[in-house]
Amino acid sequence: MDMALVASALAMQAGKTQSQIGTAIMKSNADMEKSTVLTLLGAAQQSSQANLAAGVGGQVDIAA
Repeated sequence: MDMALVASALAMQAGKTQSQIGTAIMKSNADMEKSTVLTLLGAAQQSSQANLAAGVGGQVDIAA
């Protein structure tokens, strides 16, 4: 087997491995960003009623 062909096959395998690792890292980063956004949105929803007086923001009678 020609050494150039062997080197080419090894380079292709290395490139595939690097691509798989890159994809895994990008997915991990995207999952972390999603978690961060959900945390921030959840904190904003919880803190929005934290500053209200007692009884404010409870159930609303829309029939009246």
